[in-house]
Amino acid sequence: MLLWLLRVAYAALLVGVAGFAASLFADAGDRTKAVVVPLVMLAVGGVILFTDVREKQKQITTISAIYFGLVMGLLLGWLFSMAVEPVLEAAFGDFTRMVRVVRVLITVVSCYVTISTLLQTKDEFRFIIPYVEFSKQVKGGRPLVLDTSVIIDGRIADVCETRLIDTKLVVPRFVLQELQAIADSSDKLKRNRGRRGLDVLKRLQANPKLDIQLHDANIPELRTGERIRVDERLVILAKALGGRVVTNDFNLNKVAQLQGVEVINLNEVANSLKTVALPGELLPVRLVKPGDQIGQGVGYLEDGTMVVVEQGRNLIGQGVSIVVTSVLQTPAGRMIFGRPDQRLSGTHTPIPGGSLGVQPGPGPSLPPGDTHRGPDASRS
Repeated sequence: MLLWLLRVAYAALLVGVAGFAASLFADAGDRTKAVVVPLVMLAVGGVILFTDVREKQKQITTISAIYFGLVMGLLLGWLFSMAVEPVLEAAFGDFTRMVRVVRVLITVVSCYVTISTLLQTKDEFRFIIPYVEFSKQVKGGRPLVLDTSVIIDGRIADVCETRLIDTKLVVPRFVLQELQAIADSSDKLKRNRGRRGLDVLKRLQANPKLDIQLHDANIPELRTGERIRVDERLVILAKALGGRVVTNDFNLNKVAQLQGVEVINLNEVANSLKTVALPGELLPVRLVKPGDQIGQGVGYLEDGTMVVVEQGRNLIGQGVSIVVTSVLQTPAGRMIFGRPDQRLSGTHTPIPGGSLGVQPGPGPSLPPGDTHRGPDASRS
């Protein structure tokens, strides 16, 4: 709201200045300039206002680079023109027009060189005063640097739509180039994965609640001229930005942690949000295939959690209620082990170590010293 008030005040001042200019030329009797000059002023001011409204994502480093580059360019242009002016007067004599033209040219060239240099090195731009250095202070959440795998996966867009993430998302330029290379691959599977990644990236950019930035990754560590793998470049960029890497790659997770860079593994986030099952709890599941061990049946919950059911092979294709016996958490996901709930059928649950799984019941008493013999008992 405050920004729009500033823009309205700027537009009002612009109209006022244009009217003042029109009155000055009208008093002077020049009606042509009284019309043309205010229109030109309004056009220039309108272009600046339109550019400001259109470019919503601005960076203080870019503005600082342009501002200080302009100041340094004007200063250097003035110094160079002062140094070259005697040479020009000696060469052209009292030709003041040529001296002025060369002075303007030197100033324009100096401004361009300084602004271009600072724009290309704005990530390492520092204001240094003796014994004091003012560097960039990161406030709030640190930026999240997206990996190629997490963009192709697509779940990051679903997470962002829940408004759980309110920090800046950084997509390096080399990640976008890798996505384009995968989308242009001759392999159909890779081509589809690359196109899916580009669609997910477009979906992220279309989300008005997100602050997503396409970073050029123009930092000194990456300007060595060597061919550095994408994973290593991600780690270097995240360390330079003070951010965290978001990935699905297990190897990248380990490499980044070894270099002191925090990583958010989207698979671990998804596993932490899956259904929690406690031993003894009842779970409904539909068995769809046999397990690796004899007698096992395998089913899946709605969130994709694998459920291994002992003595469930005969129940494949049916929906059963199981009793959870244990839960195994692995880096690849969560597995639940259980057995069919037999309380409703009235049968006894097999007891490990029991004889044929039947508990001995009360029977007729035997005479002392006599023993019970089965039909196949050996005779002495």
